[in-house]
Amino acid sequence: MTRPYLIDNVRNIGILAHIDAGKTTTTERILYYTGITYKIGEVDEGTAVMDWMAQEQERGITITSAATTCYWNAHRVNIIDTPGHVDFTAEVERSLRVLDGAVILLCGVGGVEPQSETVWRQADKYRVPRLAFINKMDRVGADPERAVAQMRVRLNAHPLVLQTLLGREDAFRGVIDLVGMTRYDWSTDVIGTEMTVSDASGDREVRERRALLVEQVADVDERIMELFVEGRDVEAADLRAAIRRATLSGKAVPVLHGASFRNKGVQPLLDAIVDYLPSPVDVPPIQGLHPKSRQVETRRASDDEPFSALVFKVQNDPYMGNLAYFRVYSGKAHVGSILYNPVKDEEEKAARFLEMHSNKRKEVKEVFAGDIMAMGTMKSLSTGDTLCAKAKPIVLETITFPEPVIQMIVEPKSKVDHGKLESSLAKLAKEDPTLRVSTDANTGQVLLHGMGELHLDIIIDRLAREFGVRANTGRPQVAYKETLRKPASGKAELSRQSGGKGQYAKVELWLEPLPRGEGFAFVNKARENEVPADFVSAVEDGVRESFDVGLLAGFPLADVKATLASGAWSEEDSTPLAFKIAAAMAFKEAAAKAEPALLEPLMRLEVVAPDDYLGDIVGDLNSRRGKVEGMEMRGGSRVVRARAPLAEMFGYATILRTLTQGRGVFSMEFSQYEAVPPAVQEQIIARIEGRLAYETR
Repeated sequence: MTRPYLIDNVRNIGILAHIDAGKTTTTERILYYTGITYKIGEVDEGTAVMDWMAQEQERGITITSAATTCYWNAHRVNIIDTPGHVDFTAEVERSLRVLDGAVILLCGVGGVEPQSETVWRQADKYRVPRLAFINKMDRVGADPERAVAQMRVRLNAHPLVLQTLLGREDAFRGVIDLVGMTRYDWSTDVIGTEMTVSDASGDREVRERRALLVEQVADVDERIMELFVEGRDVEAADLRAAIRRATLSGKAVPVLHGASFRNKGVQPLLDAIVDYLPSPVDVPPIQGLHPKSRQVETRRASDDEPFSALVFKVQNDPYMGNLAYFRVYSGKAHVGSILYNPVKDEEEKAARFLEMHSNKRKEVKEVFAGDIMAMGTMKSLSTGDTLCAKAKPIVLETITFPEPVIQMIVEPKSKVDHGKLESSLAKLAKEDPTLRVSTDANTGQVLLHGMGELHLDIIIDRLAREFGVRANTGRPQVAYKETLRKPASGKAELSRQSGGKGQYAKVELWLEPLPRGEGFAFVNKARENEVPADFVSAVEDGVRESFDVGLLAGFPLADVKATLASGAWSEEDSTPLAFKIAAAMAFKEAAAKAEPALLEPLMRLEVVAPDDYLGDIVGDLNSRRGKVEGMEMRGGSRVVRARAPLAEMFGYATILRTLTQGRGVFSMEFSQYEAVPPAVQEQIIARIEGRLAYETR
């Protein structure tokens, strides 16, 4: 089978933004204007194609990323619509890992909002070229110039404004493309059903703005600089090619405008996606490691290369079981092909390939380099696994996800639900890498660990709807961590005799704190005659297991370095188990002397409310151990940026509504872990130790 479309004409893009900036609304318009749907779905009415989950339709937000495919100007555009809520940031993370380009939506009124910064940093992490679409230009208070200025300051971006506006706010009617000097006018029609395209080269002000754009492009492109210095005219094709080069290199970000809800500006956005965002061949070849030799392997985006693909999402489908979403980086495969998973050293037969359209699917016989597809899979395939040709194996870099910051007790309402709860949570955890399931060592209760209250609420709702599991839940609790304040050492000697072979090991450990976010480090400085190499891994295992149970309140330790300083062994009686136990004993002694401390998650907070309520908002944040970091005016409202402990922010939405008479809104995302103040630490530990029962709801 031959490729039905040129790989140069493929665009793999993500739609990213702060919550309620219009991602799904924009995607719905794209599907309509590309002929994929015959009717425009609306988020507020629960009819959006991309928001297919019942929870998404009821709440009017995107919870899980959804993939679809459309065609525009002979180009195949694979789109992933991602959530904007910070609780579901993992969906953005794994989508960006496999995308070639992105459209960042900014609200014309809100500008660069907190989650806008988060997704921008995620795109920076994966070096994804992007363009910006300033949406909601029909809203009162829309200020695109301020949004562009915020891009420079907050995002450290180099925006290139490619359009000038026809009207603002209620009078917004269209845009003028400064590259091609084309006017797109939807008139004052509220729903923008009719678009008129005309030449704008006769407008003097438009020519002046284009000249300014050419000057800005000359700063980032040598070819245009030559034409600019020589005083020659810059043709539209040359300018478009230069903007594309600047976008692909990350030197610039094209900026467009529109009002997706009013169906204005979407067609020029599609043109820009095709013109400026990369195809699979425009990005560097993917690199990975050989599973055995660990040598670097490279794969070009070509059908002639050996097959390689990355699984970026696993989803439980009620009709097909497990679905694995994957991005093909090189080669091609057909139904019936045997695909090798070098991560687990297993083979997977491709029974069917599926082109996804949200929760609908279309079977295809073959997949090619650059495709984003899904396949029915066996249970062993996980997010981050590689699929490749066994004769030419490669392990692609996996996907990293943030740590959960909140936990909740969950138990079945009846004995009948007990087994179902365990299996259902296992399926949900396989889908969602930021959902962790554990058992409390003291009470035996099941704990759910997630990214926020909304995240866990959705999980409990899905348990009831999708799996029929009724569960009682405890109040959400903070996922604390523990660390050490100062270096310390500890020694332990295990010597046991029981008539036969004994157990002997002697271990000396040094512990020292690491900077925040460094995690765990283990170093061996013991000589071979003190601790043979065969026993070093057992020492590390003993230390790691001790890390998991903590010292103060049973929370795992973080940001600590453990060094095996010395030891002793017996040729007759030493065993790995003996060294593991001795390591745990030495660790406990050292940690007790190292002043253990609790770490708590701090949240980055942005509150938007009328200026009249500023005093009440700041006072309330101070009472929650919050620290105000800045304030500004935005569209007639006051914006307060602060950091506050997650433990103090439960139920804040209700408090804020009360303080502002329902006129205030806020967004919150994880910032970092910080040490709990000593006085507060004592209260937290006392509360945890005394929590033998919990309330159900």
